[in-house]
Order: sequence, then C-alpha cells, then structure tokens
Amino acid sequence: MSDTLKKAIPDTVSLDLENAALVIIDQTLLPNETVMLSLKSQNEIWEAIKSLRVRGAPAIGVAAAIGYYLAARELSYGVENDILTDGSNYLIKLTEAKEYLASSRPTAVNLFWALDRMNSVTLDHIGSKISDVVDALCREAIKIRDEDISSCRAMGEYALSLIKDGDTILTHCNAGQLATVRYGTALSPIHIGREKGMNFKVFCDETRPLLQGARLSAYELVCDGVDTTVICDNMASQVMRNGWIDAIFVGADRIAANGDACNKIGTSGLAVLAAHYGVPFYVIAPLSTIDFNCESGKDVPIEQRNSNEITEMWYEKPMAPKGAKAYNPAFDYAENELITAIIPDYGIARAPYTESLAALRENAKNKKD
Repeated sequence: MSDTLKKAIPDTVSLDLENAALVIIDQTLLPNETVMLSLKSQNEIWEAIKSLRVRGAPAIGVAAAIGYYLAARELSYGVENDILTDGSNYLIKLTEAKEYLASSRPTAVNLFWALDRMNSVTLDHIGSKISDVVDALCREAIKIRDEDISSCRAMGEYALSLIKDGDTILTHCNAGQLATVRYGTALSPIHIGREKGMNFKVFCDETRPLLQGARLSAYELVCDGVDTTVICDNMASQVMRNGWIDAIFVGADRIAANGDACNKIGTSGLAVLAAHYGVPFYVIAPLSTIDFNCESGKDVPIEQRNSNEITEMWYEKPMAPKGAKAYNPAFDYAENELITAIIPDYGIARAPYTESLAALRENAKNKKD
C-alpha cells in the first residue's frame, strides 16, 4: 500500500486483543470525519453491520468472525474450564449469538460464510475445554482477517493484468479498502498499481441513495493520489459515449454459480451500458463471495431498506411529497452474459461461468490441500 494511503486510512476492521474489541472505521461519518469505533457487545456489532458503519461483503465477513469470537469469549466467563459438549448451554447460547449476527444483513454471503467457518471451529472442538475453544476461535478470526488482506492483494494483481498505465476506470459503490480490511476488491488493482508507480484516472458513480461512491471510493482514491472524478449515477452513459472509459471495475456481495453478480443497486444498469458501448465490465470479488448453492441472480435475497434513505437522509427537508412511496432495494445483479470476466483471488474466470468458477474453486481446494 502506498505511504499516502497507509497514513490516511487505518485498516478498516481489526481485533483489539488487549481490550477484547472489534475496531472499525465508522463509515457513516466519512468523508468529513474519520472516527474509529471500539465495539464489544453483540448489540453494538449487530447495529454496526446493519447501519453500514462497517460495510462491504469482505469487511462484514471479517467483522462477523471477530464478533463471533467476542461472543464466545464473553459467554465463557465462569465456565472456562468446562468441557464443550454437544447440546451444552454454552453451545446453545453461542449458536444463538451466531444467528443474531447473521440476521444483521441478508444479502452479503461473506457474512454467513465467516460465521459458518467460525462455527465449524467450535464444533471441531467438541470435547475440549471451553477456554481452548475460545483460543482456537481467536486464532481463526485473525486468520480470516489476514486471509482477506492476502486475498485482496491477489485479486488486485490479477485485475491489474487487464489494464495498463494511464487507463481510465469507472467504478460503482465502494469496493475498495473501506469494503475490506486493506486494498479492496474492485479498487485493489488501482491501489496496487499505485504501489508500482502507475497512474490511473477513476470516475466514481456517486451511488445513490447512500453515496458510497462519492463519500467512500472518492475519499480513499484521493488519499492515494489518484485523479478522481465523481459523477451522478445517471451520467455513466455519457462518459462511456464520450469514449472516456477503458474498463469498469465493480465488486459483488454475492455471485451465483452461473456468474450472475449481485452488487449495489445500479450495477445492472452499468453492465447493460457497458455492453452497449463495448466497454469491458469486470467483477472483482473473493472466491468466498461465490455462492455455489445459488443457481442464478434470481435466487439471491435482495435487502429492502428504509425509504427515508431516498427521501430524507441527505436533505434539510424531505425531498418527496408526503404520501409518495419509495422503493429502495439495496442490490441488483448483472447477468452473466454482460460480464467480461469475474476475478476472484485464484485467477480470472470467463464464460461459461458455471464451468470456470467451479474450476477456480477446485484450484483453490487443491492449493489448500
């Protein structure tokens, strides 16, 4: 990471072992304030995920893993020396904590992936002292965090091979460092390219209604010295028509087995425009984001958020008349036929995605074995 970015932005998610706390950047306050939150209780962590204080599929997964560990630690007080047994009160309460954290947001598969992985560690330690279970969960949470950093680095290197110095990239929402622990997914090739002395121009869709592009992507790109331009979402067609865009990089919250990529609302429209104007459309997301049990984008649950995010959130007074309804889905999906390539942390997948994504999963499994 460049010195400029490193000095400007601390890691998005971390574990404070000394104080037994999840430490995050409160992204609801960016770009005007950089405030670190130290969260200890399950209610605090649930609220932080739900309210988008921590957001982005990988960062949510890491935060959930740390939250699970902190729950296990808190529940262990007074029973540290007991043996973990199937059906024990400790296991029941820890399962309840897992399900509570899982209820914070329905779409990002990394949330469930991380919680299931932590739960597997717990179940692998049936018959062990509870204190040993807690220690194992601490190690696993740190491992998930460290893997996120190396995963983002790998995705960035693969994606960087698809662009060249001086290219102009269009991106949507925030799939940068602020959506992960470090580097990011869709913005990782930009940050890694900067490390190598490369220069890019980036157009950031503002990303209505929560403005993650204007507030977050532009913030971290400017911190890294990138030539950054914010545009309204409905200007994307114009900049492509002008011939200003060499490639589009977006992240994903869940990718179906067939390659349909579910991402922040507005991604589908960008994919359609990219196909019309002949601009390469790349989805960059870790292998853990691919839900091989989900056949297509039609099967992904789409989170419906409060209508006041559209009508009131950024305004001194409501900007829609009383009585008007608002439809506020948080996500849509780009159909696989509109996607030029999907870039996880194990290579570059191209159509047919049912085959290429499965091959990358097998490649990942073989490397781990």
